[in-house]
Amino acid sequence: MIQRIQSVFLLLAGSAFFSLFALPFATSRVPIPHIFDDLVYNIMDNPLLLILTILGGSISIVAIFLYNNRSVQAKLSNIVIVLSILLVILAFLLVYNEGTTAKGAETITESAGIGMPFLSLICSALASRFIRKDDNTVKSMDRLR
Repeated sequence: MIQRIQSVFLLLAGSAFFSLFALPFATSRVPIPHIFDDLVYNIMDNPLLLILTILGGSISIVAIFLYNNRSVQAKLSNIVIVLSILLVILAFLLVYNEGTTAKGAETITESAGIGMPFLSLICSALASRFIRKDDNTVKSMDRLR
């Protein structure tokens, strides 16, 4: 059923991924070559960040409509968890490793976008937990028949 709590969490995870199109990871007051040319660091600055964001958001939205097949929904939710972790690691590595070695790195400030992968990770983990819980409930009802 599409009204289950895991659908809400998967929708929140997908919206957290897709909100990265509007929210930057970090901003700078001074242009830093190759990193902060436009004073913001967002998913458009690295193709791998863009791919992880599109995949994570799309998979979490698709998983909502697979409510009839809970095992596939759980697997997709776990894939979204892995993509969230990869996005967090890659975003921190790119912003802080590349950004702190450049001149003017003290002007880099975090933005709201750096928290969105964490939000998607938490929502995906909660969705996975409730999918598992729902599956266990259905299996216990089958045993009673």
